[in-house]
Amino acid sequence: MENLENQQNKEELVFQSVALDEFFEDDQYVEKNDEYNTNIIVLSPKERELVDMVFERLRTASPEALENISARMTDLERLAATIARFPSLLQKQVIAEQEVRTQESLVKALLDFKNGDRMLHLPTKAILGKGFLVAKFHAFVSISKTARIQHFNKKELEQLRTATLRVMFTIMAEDVYLSLLGDTSIADDIREQIATSLIILWEHRNDQTVADIAPVLEAVWTVRDKIVPAFGTMVGTSELLRLTIELDEQWTAFIKTKLEDSDVSQSLEEFLFGLSFEQIGFLKNKIKEQKYLSISRDDVYALLGEHIPVDVEFDPRNFYLRYTVRRDNARARSRMNLEGPHKTLEDHFVKFILEQNREKQHNDAYAD
Repeated sequence: MENLENQQNKEELVFQSVALDEFFEDDQYVEKNDEYNTNIIVLSPKERELVDMVFERLRTASPEALENISARMTDLERLAATIARFPSLLQKQVIAEQEVRTQESLVKALLDFKNGDRMLHLPTKAILGKGFLVAKFHAFVSISKTARIQHFNKKELEQLRTATLRVMFTIMAEDVYLSLLGDTSIADDIREQIATSLIILWEHRNDQTVADIAPVLEAVWTVRDKIVPAFGTMVGTSELLRLTIELDEQWTAFIKTKLEDSDVSQSLEEFLFGLSFEQIGFLKNKIKEQKYLSISRDDVYALLGEHIPVDVEFDPRNFYLRYTVRRDNARARSRMNLEGPHKTLEDHFVKFILEQNREKQHNDAYAD
């Protein structure tokens, strides 16, 4: 009898501890009328709805799992609150009684900075906030795993998968913005827009551009993950056709408009084949030298001296891992002025969307 009462008390405690309204403020966590509010957006409305659903399902299915997830969400809220105590990047700051930093001066510093790792030049809030996003990503990975174990339906699992990928895209957005800021071939007004978007991302750890393009990037990555490269003559035509057929007009417009750019086409090849520009070049030379009509998947990895990748269960971390390999290779080529893509496919796509948005704004302004 005593054990039963203890269990009931424990469950009541768990249920009391997981009311989301106790954790998070109104919808987007940032009051629109409070210009001095610098809180991080812990959960977007859609994320909050998903977590609410998970909590309700676990109340009866697995109180223990509910308690674990509740603890993770509490930790996220506390971490966000701690980071919010650091100076806002949107407000004027006086440093060492002389230096004044404003949002405008931070934009200028971002545009002026050239080469090297920026970490020690970035605001503390920017560095800590990235850690918050990583913690949030792991929280959603844990929630998704729990949902699979508890046999949530396919639609619910897909919604959690999408939410997890969106967090990952937000992490990736910082890398993309920093990469594009160093490209002086981009129009100054777009670079200023990128710098401003980056500061907003640092301030609230939420980004409207990511929200707009995430569905397309998710679709691109998902379709690519389903494709087993045919290799053949290493042209990639069949993969590109299959990739484009399943995607929307935004992606099709990007391909039609930008594919003639050699950096875009080379970065797309890396994306499609899952190989570096250097590896693709090596294989193309082998095909030419040996007069192969085509080349199989087994032949490719035998020539490269590598094991054939093993297809594993969906893990968003693998998406990001492959992206970072391409990102680091592109940065190295750019720094050393080597042949091959100096940007990732994701860099090019985000740049294209920003250019499209600017053109639309100009057209709308002209129409008015």
